[in-house]
Amino acid sequence: MNFLRRRLSDSSFVANLPNGYMMDLQRPDNSTSSPVSPAMERKHPQPPQPSQSSSTGTSIFSSISSAMKQTTQAAAGLIDHSTSPSPPVAPKPKILLVIDDAHTEWAKYFQGKKVNGEFDIRVEQAEFSELNLAAYVTGGCMVDMQVMRNGTKVVRSFKPDFVLIRQHAYSMALGEDFRSLIIGLQYGGIHTVNSLYSIYNFCSKPWVFSQLIKIFNSLGPEKFPLVEQTFFPSHKQMVTTPNFPVVVKLGHAHAGMGKVKVENQHDFRDMASIVAMARTYATSEPFIDSKYDIRIQKIGNNYKAYMRTSISGNWKANTGSAMLEQIAMTERYRLWADACAEMFGGLDICAVKAVHSKDGKDYIIEVMDSSMPLIGEHVEEDRQLIADLVVSKMTQLVTTAGSTPSPLRPWPPQVQPQSVKTQPGPQLAQLSQPRPPPQGGPRQPQASQPPRTNAPPQQRLSPQGQQPQSPMSTSPQQQRSPGSPQQVRSATGSSPVQASKAGVFPPQQPRPPAQGRAPSQPSPTETSKQQANPHPHLNKSQSLTNTFSISESSQRGNPNEDEAKAETIRNLRKSFASLFSD
Repeated sequence: MNFLRRRLSDSSFVANLPNGYMMDLQRPDNSTSSPVSPAMERKHPQPPQPSQSSSTGTSIFSSISSAMKQTTQAAAGLIDHSTSPSPPVAPKPKILLVIDDAHTEWAKYFQGKKVNGEFDIRVEQAEFSELNLAAYVTGGCMVDMQVMRNGTKVVRSFKPDFVLIRQHAYSMALGEDFRSLIIGLQYGGIHTVNSLYSIYNFCSKPWVFSQLIKIFNSLGPEKFPLVEQTFFPSHKQMVTTPNFPVVVKLGHAHAGMGKVKVENQHDFRDMASIVAMARTYATSEPFIDSKYDIRIQKIGNNYKAYMRTSISGNWKANTGSAMLEQIAMTERYRLWADACAEMFGGLDICAVKAVHSKDGKDYIIEVMDSSMPLIGEHVEEDRQLIADLVVSKMTQLVTTAGSTPSPLRPWPPQVQPQSVKTQPGPQLAQLSQPRPPPQGGPRQPQASQPPRTNAPPQQRLSPQGQQPQSPMSTSPQQQRSPGSPQQVRSATGSSPVQASKAGVFPPQQPRPPAQGRAPSQPSPTETSKQQANPHPHLNKSQSLTNTFSISESSQRGNPNEDEAKAETIRNLRKSFASLFSD
């Protein structure tokens, strides 16, 4: 072996070896037998050479270690990021639903406006016919909208925070009835301009005219000149009218539709047949030969008055050609607008229509709500006023959201009974304050007492197992002689109301509590002695009353007093046993 080692250390010998021979000698897992014996290998262990598999495993382990190290660093970075002040998050915008036709683009009037200075306004606009909704008790109102925008059908679902209604919810002439959507918005608790309550009431013109009649009766014909109108529930009542010509209005319609001028009685009967076919109500009012129409509109605190004169000669000033001009706002016109704005809980947007006759008189004929059309040269200004009004209403809702109570009236708070120690009947009666009877009047018998019969008093007591509401039952002997000393002593062991009726103390002064009574529970023998009464008829009834007082006070006392409850139950059983033993 030493020879071999010396030969391997000789560089000239190693250089003369074949090329692969030295590599085979150095390979640890070669198949050839090693010249070194196993004993020598165990005695002089050689360091193992790293193989390709071990290097691959080491690289995988190092990759996993580096990945774990990166994950740990990332987690540490997240923790540091959370502790640092986060950038402010933009608040969610408030959704405003505008119910109007597509001719007016309301989004541009709300551009740049914010609710309470921090919430942006997202405007969604659609007509009543393009909306559908579902309302929930706690989930609010979910609106589905299907509109056409530039030839493309747009479908959206959202929860509106506020709604501006600029369309009529009901019209018989067009066959449109969207009152169910108004009910759904009210069901979901959505705030609108005008209010949903007023909009639903404006779905019937005779109903609105009845409110004008109330204003007419309140202000008088001089300040509030209202046209004389007759209401017919159906065609059966349309027999005749006192004066002609008249204007007959069928049902609920807008923009001059459903209005007919009737000149004589024959035309009026023909009109009644048309009302019968329409199956609706109708109204008639005297025809006024007008010089011009007057319209006073109110948007928030802004007032405008317009005069419209027909050019085409049509008796309807809103039909055909007409000339429109703005006139001065007088105090009389302002009174009309303010009086009509108070109906149905308040109208933020309204307009009063009147007719100025050729003889110089004015007649109020109609009032409109937020669905009124805007006219005149200041249409853009009026739309901006409506937008400012809506933003103001939305700001009020956001500002008072945390302090406004629920519209539902809360239940009255429960009065917690005072803690009363369980004591015998006389002491329990002394702890509560009596209710004095009315002064100067005779003592009235209790209304809940049954008529007197020949049966003994104990037969009129409540059956076993039922607890009376208050220990106020008295025997007939107490009512006959309230001043006897025996009854005074028995009343002191009963409720304070009985003591007051027995004449123990004045009605206005409560009875002072007894002094020196031990609060401990008496034994059954002592209880029976305390319940004993010289009067033979009051013995059982008063003992039962005292037992009920003890039972009620124990229920109002500390629930942990098990011994007091057990003693009360035992006293109650003994009282019933002594009551029915006879």
